[in-house]
Amino acid sequence: MLIDTHTHLFDDRFRKDLPAVLERATAAGVERVICLGIDLESSLAAVEIANKYPLVVAAVGIQPNHVAEAKTGDWEAIVKLAGSEPRVVAIGETGLDRYWDRAPFPVQEDYFARHIQLARDLRKSFVIHCRDAEADVVKALRGQEANGPLRAVMHSFSGDAGTARECLEMGLYISFAGMVTYPTAQNLRDIAKDVPLDRLLVETDCPYLAPQPVRGKRNEPSYVAHTAALLAQVKGVSIAEIEEHTTRNAKTLFGL
Repeated sequence: MLIDTHTHLFDDRFRKDLPAVLERATAAGVERVICLGIDLESSLAAVEIANKYPLVVAAVGIQPNHVAEAKTGDWEAIVKLAGSEPRVVAIGETGLDRYWDRAPFPVQEDYFARHIQLARDLRKSFVIHCRDAEADVVKALRGQEANGPLRAVMHSFSGDAGTARECLEMGLYISFAGMVTYPTAQNLRDIAKDVPLDRLLVETDCPYLAPQPVRGKRNEPSYVAHTAALLAQVKGVSIAEIEEHTTRNAKTLFGL
């Protein structure tokens, strides 16, 4: 069994066939799917999907590229949603992004700190988005260590080995998406080889980043099996061992 720890099932590309998508996930051995919001509207949608489909649980937050678009009251609504909906298992996605120029960096930093504090207040984990901002994310997290242990995952990891080591030192989990299967991603496979099994997670980040065997298609939770199979090969263990460890890790981190 597997847990897809990062999806965006509210995306319009799933509007017409979400029940069939989830049926295929179950058939592929996926026992839980986490749907993450990127703003208030999608966070509400993630909760609605989680309340409708037993396979799905939700995370709510405002992704760094969307923080500048947040309207008055949006953050307060996220806080209320996170604290009142029983199927919300995590906060996020949050983090920092220097690749896209959609939100001033100080605003991103402010919201990143807000999400971390909310996760602490609610005793939930948080999910970190990081693109071209590894040093900034590590610095922010190091600054938060004084307030207590960090329960978090670096989602769809695409950083370097040094960043991975820093995150592991802070007790974070590292999650790999379909990118790790791409022929050009040998650097990610080298990093994945060194991530301890007890800190490893898998995800699709669907509908994006379909793994190599289905690259070019709309990604969906059932395809997480391709990434798990690749990680087993890279680490020299059985697929069953990857399933066992990543599922246990997801249950521990998200309280599933």
